[in-house]
Amino acid sequence: MSGSKCTRLSGALVGQLLDSVDSVLFDCDGVIWRGDQAIPGAPQVINLLKEHGKKVFFVTNNSTKTRKMYADKMSSLGFAVAEEDVFGTAFCCAVFLKTVLGLQGKVFLMGSDAMKQELEAVGIRQVGVGPDHVSGKQLDWANVPLDPEVKAVVVGFDEHFSYMKLNRALQYLVQKDCLFVGTNRDTRLPLEGGKAVPGTGCLLQAVEAAAQRQAQTVGKPNHFMFDCLAAQFGVERDRCLMVGDRLDTDILLGSNCGLKTLLTLTGVSTVAEAQAHRESGCAERQGMVPDYFVESIADLLPALQG
Repeated sequence: MSGSKCTRLSGALVGQLLDSVDSVLFDCDGVIWRGDQAIPGAPQVINLLKEHGKKVFFVTNNSTKTRKMYADKMSSLGFAVAEEDVFGTAFCCAVFLKTVLGLQGKVFLMGSDAMKQELEAVGIRQVGVGPDHVSGKQLDWANVPLDPEVKAVVVGFDEHFSYMKLNRALQYLVQKDCLFVGTNRDTRLPLEGGKAVPGTGCLLQAVEAAAQRQAQTVGKPNHFMFDCLAAQFGVERDRCLMVGDRLDTDILLGSNCGLKTLLTLTGVSTVAEAQAHRESGCAERQGMVPDYFVESIADLLPALQG
């Protein structure tokens, strides 16, 4: 295989790459689907990889869906997927709190109902989901009632994010023994037509600024998401491929974990951006340079069908 980074994956090189791996990790939005439509050819690629004996997993920073919700969506789009194949930040955050941090107590959750469900599935109780409106004056805000059983603040995507939630998080986090965890640091969520909305990273930065503390994060490019699935399924990093559309999350995750990396151009990042990182001379930016790129993961089909 080519020794040069950011190489177009085509021809015999596709088969060589696939032969060199036993496991393939896929990001979801912009890689296997866009919105509610599967990327053309993507279901066939996933299903054929499995037929060829590859382990296939899905790693997403989206914290608004449970594993089951993701598996149901994938099945409806034609993907042969089991719930256990999906590693989202809602699930991984619950695992991190339970197994790594050994949380004893409740969570103040700035997040979705899906996150609530994943926390409850591992026996973690929470408070905070839903709207939290301002009332009273500033002194009242500083003395807002707190749940004494809360031992961690967790920040995911929260469509009900508000000043009072930010304030309540601050009041918990001034307690030095209160744990502080974020799902991910994506600052923008790209939408169809070049549009975007603020991502979880914006909310997390607001809480960090208010609390004057840094959160631990579990999502890409942090290695925990890979560690989580590798431990469960015995994935060997030197025989694993990460496929994604974002250089700063997907490809950097692969680099951080010593995986082979493949950029697909059906989503956010471009080859020009990858090449700019490669030519920058900056060591940190080299982690965002993929080993290979394709126009779409459908480019893998000929090798899988041959």
